[in-house]
Amino acid sequence: MKHTEQRDLIEENEENEELSEVEEKNNDGSSDPLQRGSQRLDFFGGDGEDDVSDSGISDLMEVKEENEELSEVEEESEELSEVEEENEELSEVKEEHVKPGKKPLSRSKTKMTYLKKRDKKSFTCSHCGKSFVNKRSLVIHMRIHTGEKPFSCDQCGKSFAYKQSLELHMSVHTGEKPHACHQCGKNFLRSSLLKKHMRVHTGEKPFTCDQCGKRFPYREGLIVHMRRHTGEKLFTCNCCEKRFSSKQQLEVHMRVHTGEKPFTCTQCGKSFTHRENLKVHMRIHTGERPFTCDHCGKSFTQLVQLKGHRNIHTREKLYTCDQCGKTFMWALALKTHLTVHTKEKPHSCSVCGKSFSLLPYLHRHEKIHTGVRDHVCFECGKSFISVAFLKLHQRIHTGEKPYKCSHCDKRFSQPSTLKKHGMIHSGEKPHTCDQCGKSFSVKAQLKLHMRIHTGEKPYECSHCDKRFSLSTTLKIHERIHTGEKPYKCSHCDKRFSVSTTLKTHERIHTGEKPHTCDQCGMSFSDKRNLEQHIKIHTGEKPYKCSHCDKRFNQSSTLKKHERTHSREKPHTCDQCGTSFSFKTHLKLHMKIHAVEKPLKHSLRSQSDGCE
Repeated sequence: MKHTEQRDLIEENEENEELSEVEEKNNDGSSDPLQRGSQRLDFFGGDGEDDVSDSGISDLMEVKEENEELSEVEEESEELSEVEEENEELSEVKEEHVKPGKKPLSRSKTKMTYLKKRDKKSFTCSHCGKSFVNKRSLVIHMRIHTGEKPFSCDQCGKSFAYKQSLELHMSVHTGEKPHACHQCGKNFLRSSLLKKHMRVHTGEKPFTCDQCGKRFPYREGLIVHMRRHTGEKLFTCNCCEKRFSSKQQLEVHMRVHTGEKPFTCTQCGKSFTHRENLKVHMRIHTGERPFTCDHCGKSFTQLVQLKGHRNIHTREKLYTCDQCGKTFMWALALKTHLTVHTKEKPHSCSVCGKSFSLLPYLHRHEKIHTGVRDHVCFECGKSFISVAFLKLHQRIHTGEKPYKCSHCDKRFSQPSTLKKHGMIHSGEKPHTCDQCGKSFSVKAQLKLHMRIHTGEKPYECSHCDKRFSLSTTLKIHERIHTGEKPYKCSHCDKRFSVSTTLKTHERIHTGEKPHTCDQCGMSFSDKRNLEQHIKIHTGEKPYKCSHCDKRFNQSSTLKKHERTHSREKPHTCDQCGTSFSFKTHLKLHMKIHAVEKPLKHSLRSQSDGCE
């Protein structure tokens, strides 16, 4: 009982002294406790405290606090020596007041007697005015001012002012960490570090922001977070002068300039600038998807992916452009949009010099030069330059169409396709050609249209050197050489090289004629046939012969007519070698070889009737 009371009294006295020391430090240092804390420790990587997980914070805290152990223990050593002296004096006080056969004094009375005795014996430092209960404590304290370090490590030669500091330092060489977490088995040098680590498991967040109410497991996290409200950015990059609210943010930012990627995947060797990025990457190998949508059950490897996915269900647009008021569902979409206003394109391709507003755009573009397509579809083997393109492609196999038109029931696999479709209902065509005044609903369509005026044809056929303005046109053209006809009619066995031709052909079976003339009510299965028909009513003949003044309402008719001037005969019989200007004439001629009786009218009369 005597030892228990004595120990309790010592602990209470130690707490009182620590409180008094804190008050003295507050008077001598900054009045703001958050500022004092920020001078002690800055941590967290990324763009702010909110970007770091609790486990990441815990790791950083443990490293930081272990590094501070040796400095903190110097103050504790002084307190320990005081406690030892006070312990002896307390024992003396209790022995003086305990008489044989009498009940010992209560703890409170013993403490009062001890405090009176301590007040009589006070030793004051002549440098800082701090007082001590015995001379030995004062002598130890004076080492702070004199710089005396009498205790040296026999392993590395480092010196310390206090014996306890040396004992703690020796654990660096021995690797001893006696305090183990019973949850995860992690070991720590001190019990205080273990206590703070336990907040990772308990979820305890004792530090609260008085501005927004957000809670933090560590004081230092609150200190860094408060700079969001104050706008304080103490740390400046000496390469680009960008400012940061914490030292760790600056250190992580410097990797942009140095190219350092210290975190490497043990499975595939890929390196990362952030520990959190490596942690997320490892889920590719483990297959872990801890974040699940409560609407559709879809799982994701990152929380930010889940948040972005939820907007598909809610259609909520949380991000607003302060320049034009346009709203976006994702922060990245807003960031990309802002480059429209700034016109800034800081990222240039080293091969062709093309500039981009965002670094991911540059990386994706560079794969065009390198030919790298490292994202492969497991269904069909097709490869893509980015995972985003692969995901969009995979919807062809899954049939997923998550984007629904609000005007009709049509659904789409891509948001951009839905946006384009929406312009059909709105009639909006914001992109106008400055050459001919034609308007388009999509900017890409205008860009392709401009090649008509510039004559640009960047796509060349590898079989016949013919050039095209569109890659899709080249692809369709090459099927002439390969004979590929991937589109088969579901009603008959006929196949087609172009999907639109198949669609038009199937209307023969269905009888569908969706394109109707508003002048005479005549309907057509193909829109181009309607456009040609309308010229009958308007009398428009936009195609003029370059050899004579004759005009035509169709380009194909003009092309046939011009053969009368050029004498060109592109259609040749493979039986006898006779050539013809028109394909219909060749077909009639082929009946001679097939021993078929020709039509009643002669070939010449048929030719005269053709355009």
